[in-house]
Amino acid sequence: MNRPRGRAPIVLALPALLAVAFLLLPLAGILARTSWGELGGHLTSEGTTQALTLSLIVSGWALALSLVLGVPLAWLLARVDFPGKVFVRSLVLLPMVLPPTVGGVALLLGFGRRGLLGPWLEDWFGITLPFHTSGAVLAATFVAMPFLVISLEGALGGLRPRYEETAASLGASPVRVFFTVTLPMVAPGLAAGAALTWARALGEFGATITFAGNLPGTTQTLPLQVYLLLQDSPEAATSVSLLLLVIAMAVLLALRGRWTGTPPERTRREAAADDEPGTDVRADPAVSVPKDVRESWPLHAEVTGFNELVLDAEAGTTIAVVGPNGAGKTTLLRALLGLTPRAHARLLLGDTDVTALPAHRRGVAWVPQDGALFPHLSTLANTAYGLRARGVPRAEARRTAQEWLDRLGVGQLASRRPAQVSGGQAQRVALARALAARPRLLLLDEPLAALDQTTRSQVRHTLRRHLDGFGGVCLIVTHDPVEAVALADRVLVLEDGRTLQDAPPADVTRHPRSPWVARMLGRNAWPGTATADGLEPSGGGRLVAADPLPAGVPALAVIAPEAVSVHREKPAGSPRNVWPGTVREITTGGSRLRVLVGSDQVPDLVAEITPQAAAELSLADGARVWTSVKATEVTLVAL
Repeated sequence: MNRPRGRAPIVLALPALLAVAFLLLPLAGILARTSWGELGGHLTSEGTTQALTLSLIVSGWALALSLVLGVPLAWLLARVDFPGKVFVRSLVLLPMVLPPTVGGVALLLGFGRRGLLGPWLEDWFGITLPFHTSGAVLAATFVAMPFLVISLEGALGGLRPRYEETAASLGASPVRVFFTVTLPMVAPGLAAGAALTWARALGEFGATITFAGNLPGTTQTLPLQVYLLLQDSPEAATSVSLLLLVIAMAVLLALRGRWTGTPPERTRREAAADDEPGTDVRADPAVSVPKDVRESWPLHAEVTGFNELVLDAEAGTTIAVVGPNGAGKTTLLRALLGLTPRAHARLLLGDTDVTALPAHRRGVAWVPQDGALFPHLSTLANTAYGLRARGVPRAEARRTAQEWLDRLGVGQLASRRPAQVSGGQAQRVALARALAARPRLLLLDEPLAALDQTTRSQVRHTLRRHLDGFGGVCLIVTHDPVEAVALADRVLVLEDGRTLQDAPPADVTRHPRSPWVARMLGRNAWPGTATADGLEPSGGGRLVAADPLPAGVPALAVIAPEAVSVHREKPAGSPRNVWPGTVREITTGGSRLRVLVGSDQVPDLVAEITPQAAAELSLADGARVWTSVKATEVTLVAL
């Protein structure tokens, strides 16, 4: 969306124009004073070409040294918390604000013949840095490396860790993750930082002349040549200055918009086209899980910390993990992966205790909510990533990856990048990548949450078929009751990191032990205290139930919306629970309407009725109604 353009206030526009003029005038001065007829001769003179060659050599080595030292430093600052981190970052920024000549003096006192390290370098290695080309390289690196570190640290800070964590869950070691995922994904920031670093090193003057001197052919770089020419030949100095100006401007123009990482418009249109109805909803081909993945890996986990629970499951079990926000669902998954300090899991997969192993050696594959497909790799390379991380030869890994993509109905997308596939297709690729890695434990964090209803149904069907052949245990975090019922053998309900309920889906549906779960399932849920004939809700009122619990115990009353009757007049007859109320909201739920009724006597109540009944009752927001519930339709669950 384009932002509306308005006329700038004069109090802001005038200073801004003055700033532009202030910056532009010196550049215009160079252009105006350049002797264009003599420009070629000035730039091809022996002194200038020698200085330019030396500048390119010095700036090239400075860039190489900055990459070797600066890339690890940027990663450390972006990814690791350690004592003194603020101080280290200040050290990185210091050369950017320090006067260059002061930087040169500091280098002399550190690396000069009488400096802290200089005598040791000369005595042990015969290396003398001042007044040597290596000294010019060191000076240029000192002032230029911060540009690389700051640019790359910003890029790393903007890279969400889920990509690296997903790669680790597929079996990639930290070093492999760094070179195959982290660096390629921050390549735009790295390229921008490298370009700025090279340009700054090419133009370095103050630190170089102070530390390395001004020796022709040895340390006299192009900026130092300009300084000398100003005394003897101002016209030549202007021509060389113009050359440096053009190089600097070319670098900045090349960076403009080039390293944003935004996919081209054509790619986005292709992805949008793939999301059109019918593209992603087709019958899966007949599938069969190969024998080599029919291994048996039962699960035993003892989780401590924020989460306190014990989890046991036989091989082939699928567990839906549900609960309100903050209940510890994602923390549980990350504890099983070994990726969070909030909780610790003693984890046994089969007969193997993997508690002490790092994430990449546990055999636990993780599929985050958006799939976290690596954007710089094709879907085929994404799917083969876990196999390659485990040392499988490239040809075999790609062949196996293609088989898994075919099984999940996305084999025709093997050559596409993630930005070129739809949401449903990306989820299938992410699932294929996880299964192809042959994990012992599969963790899915809301894998279908971002999909539309039609695509979600298709992917859910595909997922169910493949989980049937999975030899390990699968945990699925979900807020969708349909997913919990359709995919899971058990439903694990968490609350404040503890197990509130762990039972088959049918039991949880009939007897939810949490108001949140009951509402997730579409039920009315009233917590309160059991009475002799029913429940005293926490929000006030009285509820009669046909099968009461012992009086005084904390309990939850569960009422199905379809069991709630709505009337315009007070009903007579058998209902023992009758309350007046006001219609607060009417929403559509499939072919029926859900009517939220508020009352001063009892908590809010949701009724589910047909559109025809709503029309006959002339229901609308604010309408006064009566609601009734039979005592036999009330289920009480002890908490």
